[in-house]
Amino acid sequence: MEKIAIASDHAGREVKDDLAEFLKELGYDVIDMGVNGDSSVDYPDYGSPVAERVSDGRIHRAVLLCGTGIGMSILANKYKNVRAALVSDVYSARMAREHNDANILVIGGRIVGKGLARELVKEWLDAKFLGGRHQRSLDKIRVVEEKMNQKGGGYNDVTEKT
Repeated sequence: MEKIAIASDHAGREVKDDLAEFLKELGYDVIDMGVNGDSSVDYPDYGSPVAERVSDGRIHRAVLLCGTGIGMSILANKYKNVRAALVSDVYSARMAREHNDANILVIGGRIVGKGLARELVKEWLDAKFLGGRHQRSLDKIRVVEEKMNQKGGGYNDVTEKT
């Protein structure tokens, strides 16, 4: 059974709880990493542990939620090997996987309702990475990521060599 992590801040909790149940119904081993209440919390406290586990390979896919999804998306994409995609429509959810091999799906809990959130997750989970020219793009992103992690590495340093 594939493991999938899920977490949210207070603004995404209601949709997160529904998605956790939905993922279990689909047969996934769900690792719910919070939040479990309605008190205001800071999204990095819940998104970081998830992104870290995806980054180091302990978990292959995850779902993050906050009010708009923007904060969790920015946060998750700070982690090496993470390709977090903020989506609010079915086509983008599919493309996030087919073209970008997104390993974290991000949803705005105040933007997307429970029904659509389920559709987004299902589409993303069912889609397969197409590889080919899309893999070339991911390889170029990996070069940027490696350069940015080196002292003094910047965008111009990368683009001149690719």
